[in-house]
Amino acid sequence: MQLFWRPLVLENFFKLSANKTTVRTEVVAGITTFVAMAYIIFLNPAILSLTGMPNQGVFLATIITAVVGTLIMGLFANLPYALAPSIGMQAFFTYTIVFAFGYTWKQALGVVFLVGLIDVIITLSKVRSIIVKSIPDQLKHAIAAGIGVFIAYIGLKNAGFLNFIVDGGNIVTLNDKAYHAGQAVSAPHGINSILGNGSVTPEIATFNNPTVLLALIGFVLLLILVVAKIKGAFLISVIATTIIGIPMGVTNTHIAKSDSLFHAFGELGKVFGAGVGPDGLWSMFTSVHSVVVVILVVLSMGLSGLFDAVGTFIGTGIQSGIFSEADIKEFYEGEGFKSKMDRGLVADTFGTMVAGLTGTTNVTTFIESATGIQAGGRTGLTSVVVAIGFLLSSFAAPLINVVPGVATAPILVMVGIMMMNEFRQIDWDDVEIAIPAFFTSIFMAFSYSISYGIAAGFIFYIVVKLASRKWNEISPVIWIITFFFLMNFVMLAIL
Repeated sequence: MQLFWRPLVLENFFKLSANKTTVRTEVVAGITTFVAMAYIIFLNPAILSLTGMPNQGVFLATIITAVVGTLIMGLFANLPYALAPSIGMQAFFTYTIVFAFGYTWKQALGVVFLVGLIDVIITLSKVRSIIVKSIPDQLKHAIAAGIGVFIAYIGLKNAGFLNFIVDGGNIVTLNDKAYHAGQAVSAPHGINSILGNGSVTPEIATFNNPTVLLALIGFVLLLILVVAKIKGAFLISVIATTIIGIPMGVTNTHIAKSDSLFHAFGELGKVFGAGVGPDGLWSMFTSVHSVVVVILVVLSMGLSGLFDAVGTFIGTGIQSGIFSEADIKEFYEGEGFKSKMDRGLVADTFGTMVAGLTGTTNVTTFIESATGIQAGGRTGLTSVVVAIGFLLSSFAAPLINVVPGVATAPILVMVGIMMMNEFRQIDWDDVEIAIPAFFTSIFMAFSYSISYGIAAGFIFYIVVKLASRKWNEISPVIWIITFFFLMNFVMLAIL
């Protein structure tokens, strides 16, 4: 009787028959999705620890966030999607907020929490759907493609494939002080930073370094696995590259007692709640410039996360039948939360707020969920199985310091390559579309900032529309967002 009761409860709660699926199919789909995206538990700490965050603390924060966000998706939205920290937002968090803007990782976590809180408010008030409708589809595709270029570029750099030539004549500042070619240098504490001008040129690395060679081996291996359509290709490549790195002397095989799961929980205490503490979000509002930067970052993170989630939903949900045309119409035109997509976005936004509290970056609806959907997943039971998989993966804590950084770099390159398909959606023959799309996508990589890429795209979109006397096509939302971007550039110029 009990064996009958359990499937019946699952049937009634997840509406399995109505969605033409079974418990077995959903379980298989959940396992498939988890294996496809489990690499994130190694990649996320590798990227965020560059800011000074304890990597084992980030490891557990990643798992907690993925479990909570995915459970909300499964139990509230009844959708077969998994949530985890976004790769694009990892890069934005580390390389833009911390490295470029100069904020601490605690302040950056505070911004993540604020993004989640604001996203929850605007999602519940339906403002989020207004924003979706106000921004042209071409710019949305350009943002997605640009994030792909940015991620791939970071992957190439992290792999060590690129070097940069900086001679004395190209140095602008040394240790944040003006420098002129040929002048004597006094740096008793060493060289901390060098700012070069536009004459700095990249070059391909020489492949005589074990670390660079291992990255190349890892990338070739990942490429083969992806082309061969091997399930769990990303996770397999991380494990294989780590093992190959042992005889090459790159992989650290020493597992210290301090790498235990118990110690990881101690490290979690250092990041949990740090974003909303006195050294976090509240310490950022010290000047008008800081306020403008916070607004800029929140806008960029919010827009990127929104387009990422909606793009994943539409890209995988329509063809599979998870979202009907009526459901999408309800999302754009409805008032309440009757549509599955509305409820999915609620899960996505609450997940980001949880991320800011636990100690990691914004979550996103992972495109790897498509693997589970292809395996037949149609309901939230798939997501529940994924969440269980993440929970069990916490026992891998002792291995987190074993995986070398170059084992995860090829994943960034491959994810970036996969995001290039967004360029197909852009009409490059129409110069009014091509100009803002170009600046949106390319500036993200060249300026090393998702924010500045979006800013460039919006600014040139307005310029193009004004030049073509089509100012009536510019929505108020575009004007408002662009105003804040311009304010930030003005602040940077005068301060």
